[in-house]
Amino acid sequence: MPLATPDIAYLKTLIAEKSGNVISTNQDYLLESRLSPVAKTAGLPNVERLVAELRRRPTGALHDQVAEAMTINETSFFRDMQPFDALRTVILPELIKKRSGAKSLSIWSGASSSGQEAYSIAMTIRDSFNELAAWNVRIQATDLSDEMVKRTTDGTYSQFEVNRGLPAPLLIKHFERHGTQWQARAELRRMIDARRMNLASAWPTLASFDVVFLRNVLIYFDQPSKERILTRVHKVLRPDGYLFLGGGETLITLNVPFVREPVGKTVCFRPVTV
Repeated sequence: MPLATPDIAYLKTLIAEKSGNVISTNQDYLLESRLSPVAKTAGLPNVERLVAELRRRPTGALHDQVAEAMTINETSFFRDMQPFDALRTVILPELIKKRSGAKSLSIWSGASSSGQEAYSIAMTIRDSFNELAAWNVRIQATDLSDEMVKRTTDGTYSQFEVNRGLPAPLLIKHFERHGTQWQARAELRRMIDARRMNLASAWPTLASFDVVFLRNVLIYFDQPSKERILTRVHKVLRPDGYLFLGGGETLITLNVPFVREPVGKTVCFRPVTV
């Protein structure tokens, strides 16, 4: 039996409040398919009963599980290669000169899903910048989902996942095979600090970052949420830092303190003084 209209409205409101993810009308069908496993895990026969349980207990872990289940965890290694080329050829050489005194570099991969972006950044650093071996290099990976955070920390991927964007030489160099799975080598995993973080709610205290990757996630938020998130990003991005968004994302209609700047064969966004 299809979900009743009031139940659909309730779930969409809950998901928006918990994660900022705005479910459009043409995505309503996803509620049933993605939340059925949540209901089953909770010992409930269907999504209708899940909604009844959520209404009965208006707070708790079940609410978080519903929001996480509706998160799109689509990612791959070196996704849209141009930002990584720009990082290697332009941005990191520039930052190495600027940060040579402190010998410290910090990069944030926001909404990182299962961590392929963070590991792509780590491989770019290790393969092209030997001098950074003596630096304090920190890659912060954050995601709404506890499961995705754990996967990033483990650094273990299926054959299908490593086939998506990871060249064979890099796979052999940076990963170890365990049965049908591939795990990032320990030296790569040590570069990454994975934590749970909800972009739509209160943020934990974050250190300043030199580069922020926040790609292909703002498309799931409404305009006020986008502006709030990007204003917060501005506060944790160093004045000479770089922000990468997804290839199809733009700030044209948003009132945020960033300007678009070409870098290599792609574009990024630079913070402006407010």
